[in-house]
Amino acid sequence: MKMLKDLFIYYKFKVSFIILALLATLALLSVFSPYDPLRLLQVPCDRSPCWPYILGTTSRGQDVFWQATFAIRNSLILGIIAAGLSRVIAIIISFVAGYKGGFIDRALMMVTDGFLVIPILLILVMVSALLKEALTYVKVGFLLAFFGWAWDTRTIRSQILSLREREFTQTSILSGNSTLSLVLKEYLPFVLPLILSTFISAMAWAIGMEATLAFLGLTRLEVPTLGTMIKWALTYQAILQGHWWWIWTPVVLIILLIIGLYWFSVSISEYLDPRVRIQRIGL
Repeated sequence: MKMLKDLFIYYKFKVSFIILALLATLALLSVFSPYDPLRLLQVPCDRSPCWPYILGTTSRGQDVFWQATFAIRNSLILGIIAAGLSRVIAIIISFVAGYKGGFIDRALMMVTDGFLVIPILLILVMVSALLKEALTYVKVGFLLAFFGWAWDTRTIRSQILSLREREFTQTSILSGNSTLSLVLKEYLPFVLPLILSTFISAMAWAIGMEATLAFLGLTRLEVPTLGTMIKWALTYQAILQGHWWWIWTPVVLIILLIIGLYWFSVSISEYLDPRVRIQRIGL
């Protein structure tokens, strides 16, 4: 049974890694694009997939394949910004709250709980509506980072609370080590797998939220992302006109990206889980 479970984790990791590697390769190809992603009418309109337009063209006169490379690149950059900044906030708050405890812990968790209970999508829609003209995909990443740290903060904090009660914490304190040294050398290695797993999950969440905001027309639509590609395809009624290549390309790519990120996060989390490691070696 353990072998089957390990095999399943391995294949989940392998499939997700292949998906993400292929998408990352497509994103890198944007550097070699012969077209400006912001210009219109650069190629014949509404061509079905054929050479040299391997994924067809849009009603806006843009090559779907090259637009998709820019869209993947921008969506990944947005996800990395949102996940990275939100991890920084989550790590700082969870480490301080978990290690200090007492009033500081209660105060920080009160703020965290406040972010957990607010309707994030509604707030994002309101803020995006106000800032629409200035809301580039980079700024969307910053906005999502501001609202995307609370849930993982509680998860990381619970690990710090557990580590604080371990014997090595008291040993380190009695040995005269500073708090910063204890946190960086003792606590951080324990929670790094959890941080990595939540980082990847946060990327998937951010990319999905950007696609939602773009679908509602609340971001700068001229900059290609997977969300804005879907929005333009729907605006030009690609489904009704039978331009399936225009709508299905970003839809399939965003599904693959989110599935790849989710499986990658889950497989890493399962493999690095201490309980799973103990079962694996039979202790």
